[in-house]
Amino acid sequence: MQGVVKLYDPITGEGVLMSDKDRGEVVLATDALVGSIFRALRQGQRVVFDLDRKGRATKVRSGAEADMGMTTAEV
Repeated sequence: MQGVVKLYDPITGEGVLMSDKDRGEVVLATDALVGSIFRALRQGQRVVFDLDRKGRATKVRSGAEADMGMTTAEV
């Protein structure tokens, strides 16, 4: 899934993404950046992410990683 960072607090790691699919808000899971090239996110940044069973954004990565077919372990 793709979207844009709507809000992100680098101190708490809490954030909200806006999905391109339906413009809905998706809460960022607390471990969403683990294994990612990101250490923080900025408002308006485009990202690719997965959803967990609770509908939270996980495995956040850049569009370039997805476009190149790379896994987070390869970055």
